[in-house]
Amino acid sequence: MKYEYQLRVSPEQAAKDELLLREVSKHSGISTKEINHVEILKRSIDARQQSIKINLKVDVYVNEFMKQVPLELPEYPNVSNKEEVFIIGAGPAGLFAALRCIELGKKPVIVERGKDVRTRRRDLKALNIEHVVNEDSNYCFGEGGAGTYSDGKLYTRSKKRGDVNRILKLLVAFGATNEILVDAHPHIGTNKLPAIIASIREKIIEMGGEVLFETRVTDILIEDDTIKGIKTLKGETFKVKNLILATGHSARDIFELLYRKGIKIEAKPFALGVRIEHPQQLIDRIQYKCDDRGEFLPPSPYSIVKQIRGRGMYSFCMCPGGVIAPCATSPGEVVTNGWSPSKRDQPTSNSGIVVELRLNDFKQFGDSPLAAMEFQKSIEQTAWVQGGKTQRVPAQKMVDFVEGRISSNLPTTSYKPGITSVDLKNVFPEFIHSTLQQGFKEFGKSMRGYYTNDAVIHAPESRTSSPVRIPRDLKTLEHIQIKGLFPCGEGAGFAGGIISAAIDGEKCAESCIALMNATV
Repeated sequence: MKYEYQLRVSPEQAAKDELLLREVSKHSGISTKEINHVEILKRSIDARQQSIKINLKVDVYVNEFMKQVPLELPEYPNVSNKEEVFIIGAGPAGLFAALRCIELGKKPVIVERGKDVRTRRRDLKALNIEHVVNEDSNYCFGEGGAGTYSDGKLYTRSKKRGDVNRILKLLVAFGATNEILVDAHPHIGTNKLPAIIASIREKIIEMGGEVLFETRVTDILIEDDTIKGIKTLKGETFKVKNLILATGHSARDIFELLYRKGIKIEAKPFALGVRIEHPQQLIDRIQYKCDDRGEFLPPSPYSIVKQIRGRGMYSFCMCPGGVIAPCATSPGEVVTNGWSPSKRDQPTSNSGIVVELRLNDFKQFGDSPLAAMEFQKSIEQTAWVQGGKTQRVPAQKMVDFVEGRISSNLPTTSYKPGITSVDLKNVFPEFIHSTLQQGFKEFGKSMRGYYTNDAVIHAPESRTSSPVRIPRDLKTLEHIQIKGLFPCGEGAGFAGGIISAAIDGEKCAESCIALMNATV
């Protein structure tokens, strides 16, 4: 027989099989001799009280054994000679759109401006060490998209968007650990995600799809409000009837292209601020309320939201045991992001701390649909100048920032290109600067010890989401103006993270193919 139970146990009991078995026996009244296996289905940490507990949902097998059934991929057909769907972008939206196309009997052709996931590493090294920005291969562009080398966090609040578990199971079938099906906040890790991305690409090619790397799209050909083709920087022209646009939130050249061609796009509010780094031990002490978290608790994350002067200010993409990375996509700008390896074993934690922006905040750039993008770009370019016109990032200790002092000395942080002591009021507009100043004080009231000069602010954190939305029909997901164009994922303003982008990619593929089949 199999029974399901909900348990609250200590971290040690959750980590050790023999202790968990005893706790299950005590909770259920079933002898340990009768229990053949305890399978953890869901796991989360409750650190609200002094005594930290692990919430578990488990299956208990009594007088029978669990049948281990490995997760398998769908039976993808070979689509070598099938009708084509072109997909611009090989991030999660593009890759999962391609897989869904194959599943539904169409041939995906992925056009990716960046390099494959392995070759891409050389350009990241050049960015970190030599401060050289490759506009087509960086932390945002290349196989796997922005999430590949910036953490691989899989948590999403977008449960209503689609089947989150389906995406997680596909990732497991492509090589991710089963733990992502169990943890409340699943995480693959930047060191492990590239191999999974490569496996997805290999499957796409094996089943007859195509992936064209280092192929930047420079024009979208349209006649009578209908997609006809695309042109690339290499001078190639492809005939295209159906185009899924999955370029990610940083493809400014694509946004500009759409605007020039009179294709409907809209400015979209987003959030912008800083990336702050604390010693991980300090965050553990605050969150776990102890000096040493021990061997059975992971490095602690945090999540915090405040209303400051009528604006939301909140933590974003928090990376326990992680590092801060340079994420510029063009020379002459500075951008920060964060990531963690799978073990989250670095001595520092970091998080974006960002301020809610509104359309009215971009009025200095007029009524253009690109106004929010230009606002974003202006801050990144200012940061580049303030940092010394390199990838060194403008930085300030937290208390110094709040009290308006330039930090006389800065510690070495995890940000490899280096940091420069700057008064960050010279980077941000006054309303963002003053909101952050007040907000950090409020954060310190909620997390005692958070407000400290042991924390270093790096500026800016500006690529939280797309500054542009590409509107689409709510039913078909096709562009409201252009037949055969399917705006998709983060770049189109309809997703926020790996899972929601993957779900949106699948949905766009389904809508595209449904319309294709309807016209046959």
